[in-house]
Amino acid sequence: MNRFLVAALVLTGFLLSGEDAAAQSRTLTDAAGRKVEITDASRIVSIGGSVTEVLFALGLGDRIVAVDQTSTFPEAARSKPNVGYMRTLAPEGVLKLTPSLILAIEGSGPPDAIEILQRASVPFLLVPDAHNAEGVVKKIKFIAEAAGVPAAGDKVAADVLADLNSVAKARDAIKHHRKAVFILAMGGGGPIAGGADTSAEAIFSLAGVDNALTNIRGFKPVSDESLLQSQPDAVVVMADRDHVMNADTVFAMPGIAATPAAKTRTLVALPGLYLLGFGPRTAHAARDLAAALYPEATLPSLPPRPWTSGKTQSQ
Repeated sequence: MNRFLVAALVLTGFLLSGEDAAAQSRTLTDAAGRKVEITDASRIVSIGGSVTEVLFALGLGDRIVAVDQTSTFPEAARSKPNVGYMRTLAPEGVLKLTPSLILAIEGSGPPDAIEILQRASVPFLLVPDAHNAEGVVKKIKFIAEAAGVPAAGDKVAADVLADLNSVAKARDAIKHHRKAVFILAMGGGGPIAGGADTSAEAIFSLAGVDNALTNIRGFKPVSDESLLQSQPDAVVVMADRDHVMNADTVFAMPGIAATPAAKTRTLVALPGLYLLGFGPRTAHAARDLAAALYPEATLPSLPPRPWTSGKTQSQ
């Protein structure tokens, strides 16, 4: 490019720094089909653990002025002001932080709170949330575009996709799939388990694991009879403080005690956001799940990424 043209472009503001680019007006269509204009992404309220993870992966942690209760990773997210649980938001609690942009994962609520936030003067976007490899990549690029850093989004998305493809290649080499049940919590009406069309089933699919409970849909209480009939080879639970269940508790369940999982005492406990969040660490979570279910298989390690360590820092 002619050096005089370069100088002219710089003087007229067409060659922008990352900070300047983030301040340029852009219009995105969010998960609700709303067209939202964004002119400033310097103060972001991040609602949804995977949204927060993506922002940190993009090096934008310093722009986050608040998060929700599901935003537990990386460590730096825990020191941010908290607006409460993503499904029970209070609009005034979000808006009092004077954000310039609100990013909320699809499924946030309640509906009346979302309606108020959508009608506020602050740009509010619902981030698309699909529980598959394509959905993870789309989520990363969408958030990066909203934040005004599309090039950074392309780079992170490319690395995550490469990791997902590596996991898919290893998964495709598994000829005989094992079955697992995902138990979310112990409920009064029986264990709450993940059936068809859940994030649990989706991460099972990425790991080459069959869901043993396809006869129910969603996360629902399941009877001892259904658990026994499912005959899982493993039980998967969340390792988070509020959900953790130990092997003695799990394998003493009447519906689990006489299954192959109990015979081998195969219990896999992984952090909930890591396992079910479908953020930038999804490939690593799927790989860890596959390694736990198929210890005899040769599963290549994934390359370390800045966003998997929990120490991700703002740029």
